[in-house]
Amino acid sequence: MISVPSPVGPPVADQTTGPTGDEWAAAVAAVRAVPPGGRVLLLCHVNPDGDALGSMLGFGLGLTRLGGCAVQATFPGNQELPPSLGGMPGSHLLVQPDEAWADPDLALCFDVASTSRLDTLADRMTARTAIVVDHHASNTRFGGIHLVDPTAAATSVMVDQLLGRLGVPLDREIAECLYIALITDTGSFRFDMTTPAVHQFAARLLATGISPAEVSRRVFDSRPFGAVQLFGAVLQRSVLEPAAAGGQGLVWTHATLADLERYEQPPYVLEALIDSVRCTVEADVSCVLKQVSETGWAVSMRSKGGVDVSAVAVALGGGGHRLAAGFTGVGSADEVIAAIRAQLG
Repeated sequence: MISVPSPVGPPVADQTTGPTGDEWAAAVAAVRAVPPGGRVLLLCHVNPDGDALGSMLGFGLGLTRLGGCAVQATFPGNQELPPSLGGMPGSHLLVQPDEAWADPDLALCFDVASTSRLDTLADRMTARTAIVVDHHASNTRFGGIHLVDPTAAATSVMVDQLLGRLGVPLDREIAECLYIALITDTGSFRFDMTTPAVHQFAARLLATGISPAEVSRRVFDSRPFGAVQLFGAVLQRSVLEPAAAGGQGLVWTHATLADLERYEQPPYVLEALIDSVRCTVEADVSCVLKQVSETGWAVSMRSKGGVDVSAVAVALGGGGHRLAAGFTGVGSADEVIAAIRAQLG
């Protein structure tokens, strides 16, 4: 079995908003119960962002520090990662989806609100023990043990809490993973979820010796020229609808597969496009439609506070947070935006 030392690290979280003491204890016991040489499978959602990947790999590195078990990490779909995330510590734990163990002793998924986000890997959550680690209010609680706190600024906050209870001290590699996760979901500490506790967490991560300037350049400020041209073309077709969302305003645009082909860019470059759209001062709600098939669109939505976009996303089959959410739309771009417009109304 995995040897779990005495707890170290952060103080116990507020049990009125996050997991109960029993849930934390169950998660620690589940990790402790993995037999010698046992297999632990870590999962995150399709097209992982910094929080999903950083939380998963940060925890994976923590498990390797404990020793005693074999660890795999994976996510469904295309395994191509953007350069900003591809060199993250712990990447050696990643395997292709079809290589992931079908019957691990323990499975944990990170930053996943529902099994639909696990796609072909959803069946792995039927493992002997399955733990869900997440911070989405729309989480459907599809595991056996749930470490879910909608007030947490990022899933990495929950991972930090779990590693602390397992007695795993932060080192530079684990800290880099969790820091990338934290700055991704807080927008470099610009969003409402940024509390004094978030800055205290960041301070502990930085104290391990990671460089915030280097990490931020890699994550936010590195983009090929073709992607810059692509952004320009897609932003040029942006539409502002001041009367939408009860008069609070909607701004939206869409990117096609033809756009990606024209500028010779992979789909992941579009993940950052929403940040260029959401700054529109005349609109509370911003939306980017990214074509993934002939009639399929990955939809990203943001709100400045006036609208709960997670309610819109859930109504359309997705999920997320009050100020940041998404779903998969089907039809033409006009049909998908019409469905969003109707929900906003």
